[in-house]
Amino acid sequence: MSAANPGFCVLVVDDEDYVRASVVAALKSAGIVNVATASEPIEAMEVLATRDVGLVLLDLTMPVMSGEELLLRIREEQPGAAVIVSTGNRDIEKAVECMRAGASDYLVKPVERERLVATVRRVIEHQELLRENEAIKERLLSGVPPRSEACAPIATADPRMLQLMSYAEAIARSSHPVLVIGETGVGKELFSRAVHDLSGRKGELVAINAAGLDDALFADLLFGHRKGAYTGAETDLEGLIDKARDGSLFLDEIGDLSSASQLKLLRVIETGEYFPLGSDLMRRGRARFIVATNRDLDAAVASGHFRRDLYYRLRGHRIRIPPLRERLGDLPLLVERFVAAAAAELGKEPPTVPPELYPLLRGYAFPGNVRELQSMVFEAVNVEQNGSLPLSIFRETIGDAESSGKAKSKGGAVGEPVLTFPNPLPSASELTELLFDEALKRAEGNQSVAARLLGVSPQAVSKRLKSRKERDDNES
Repeated sequence: MSAANPGFCVLVVDDEDYVRASVVAALKSAGIVNVATASEPIEAMEVLATRDVGLVLLDLTMPVMSGEELLLRIREEQPGAAVIVSTGNRDIEKAVECMRAGASDYLVKPVERERLVATVRRVIEHQELLRENEAIKERLLSGVPPRSEACAPIATADPRMLQLMSYAEAIARSSHPVLVIGETGVGKELFSRAVHDLSGRKGELVAINAAGLDDALFADLLFGHRKGAYTGAETDLEGLIDKARDGSLFLDEIGDLSSASQLKLLRVIETGEYFPLGSDLMRRGRARFIVATNRDLDAAVASGHFRRDLYYRLRGHRIRIPPLRERLGDLPLLVERFVAAAAAELGKEPPTVPPELYPLLRGYAFPGNVRELQSMVFEAVNVEQNGSLPLSIFRETIGDAESSGKAKSKGGAVGEPVLTFPNPLPSASELTELLFDEALKRAEGNQSVAARLLGVSPQAVSKRLKSRKERDDNES
C-alpha cells in the first residue's frame, strides 16, 4: 500500500455524475485506484458500513440530506474515517464550520486536479500513519515476541533487539520509508531484509550502496535511462525503482548522498513520480524505500550536510540497532551460529567453543560489531586442527586492536572522555581497586583474562587477590 494506493477505500460522495467521474479519473490517473462512489447520503452510509473507508470526499450541496448532516453521521458512526468537504465560493463559511465539526480539509469548486490530488495524498498519508501507530502501539504493548521466520537470521535474546524485531513486524506493511540506523557491521541489511520479507510485497528487495555515487550515476542507477540519453547510452537501462516495483528498494549509506541526489530522492518519495534520463514520459514508482546509514543524521542536518525535509520524510519509521558492545549477552548465540556456518562453508565438523572465549570477548569493544565477530570466528574455524576453537586467533585480533587504540590515544587525538569520576575524586589506591574489580567483573572471575585486560601478569592479579583476602581476614 501507499499514498498512491492505500489499503483503505476512498469514497467520493456527490450527486452530480460528471463530478464523480472527473474526481475518480483524477485520482486514478495519480495512482489512487482504491476508490468507491455514492450519489447520495444513504448510499454513502451503506458503503461506509460494508467497506473499509479511510477517506470521504464529500460535497456539501446535496438533496435529501445536506453534506453537513452527513458529516456529523460519519463522525458519529465511522470516527476513523477522514473527511474532505467540497463546496462553492459562496459556501466557504459552511466549509469552515465543517472543519470545526471534524473535517480534515476543504476544497473550493471547481477544483484543480493538482490541488485535489495533493490534498487527498496528504490526508491519506495522515490516515495511514494513524493506523500504523495504532498497530505499533498494540503490538509493542502486547509484549508478544517476534514470531516470524523473517526475523530468524537475526540471532539475539537481547530485550531491545527483540523489541526492534516486534517493531519491524508492526511497520512492515506500511508504505512509508524505513530508516535503519546503526554502526558499521551491526546488521542493518538483515533488519532491512526482514522488513521487506514481512511486508508481503510480491516484488524483490533491490539493494544499492550509495557511498561514492556522484549525482549523475545515482540518478542513472535509480531512474534508468533511454537509449541516446547521453554519450555511451547505447541501450535502454531499467532503473532500480523499476526493478523493485511492488517490492522494496534498499539504499545503504544514505548519509553519503550529495545534496542534489538527496533532492532527487526526496521528490520521488514524496510524489512517487520520476523520469528516466532522456525520457519525457513520467513513470510512477511502486517500490517501498528502506534506507540505512551509520552516520549521525541529526548532526548532519544541523551542519547542513543532509536535507532537513528529506530527513523528516525518512524518519517516520526508525530502527536504531544497538552496537554489539551493548548486547554482549548475545555473544554465545552469535558465536555458535557463526561456528556452524563457517564449518559448513569449509566442509569441517564444527569445533567446540572453549569456555574461556566468552570472558575474553566480553572485554572487547568490537568496533566492527557483529561483522567483525563473524570474521574472527571464520578465521578461527579455518585454522582449527584439534576439534576446539583456537583462542590464539581471538587474542591476536583483540590484542592488535587494543595496541592500535593505545597508540592513537598516545598520539594525542581529541575524543570523548572514556572515564567519569565522582566528586570528590577517589584516591589512587581506591581507583586501582575499582579498576581491578571492573576487570574481574568483565572476565567473570577468570584471572588470566582479567590480567590481560589490565595489561599485567596473571601472577600480579593472583598476588592482589591474596593481599585483599588477607586484609579482609584481618579486618574481620
